[in-house]
Amino acid sequence: MVTKIGVLALQGDFAEHVAALRRIGVEPVEVRLPSDLDGLSGLIIPGGESTTIGKLMVRFGLLEPIAERARAGFPIWGTCAGMILLAKRIEGHDQPAIGVMNITVRRNAFGRQVDSFETDLDVAGLDRPYHAIFIRAPLITEVGPEATPIATLADGAVVAARQGALLGTAFHPELTDDDRMHRLFVERVCEGVGAR
Repeated sequence: MVTKIGVLALQGDFAEHVAALRRIGVEPVEVRLPSDLDGLSGLIIPGGESTTIGKLMVRFGLLEPIAERARAGFPIWGTCAGMILLAKRIEGHDQPAIGVMNITVRRNAFGRQVDSFETDLDVAGLDRPYHAIFIRAPLITEVGPEATPIATLADGAVVAARQGALLGTAFHPELTDDDRMHRLFVERVCEGVGAR
């Protein structure tokens, strides 16, 4: 049974993920130090600025402990910047990253803040379309053999993928009142793997 889900709380919109977890009855834990990872059933890495979050993870000694857990099958969900940090390959950028998910991502693939948009997506595992918010969003440009696309735009562009206990979404579920993506992570990913 999932009891605690961590939210990386170094930069970005972690407070919105904390609120969403509370709404679905899961205790959120704000993660700022390696010791905060103890006893968690999973971890959410929020949107924000991926280079800044990566550098702060290095500074606070979190990058390698999180990468080790990910390699061992620990459930992690990265949204927007968080997905960039999970990716093994980031087009045109050399930055600190966890680098465990076999996807290639392109940062700011849709343009600047003014090019942000919203659209309804069919997401594998959800019973009806999900209204997704994209803000300076990345795009998954390549999906390796271990990973599986779970949502695409109308033109076929991949905007969400899963690889074992890893989940990456280019959009921001924490900015909506629809908690189904958080439930999907907790119920299908975390409970499927088991608490660690």
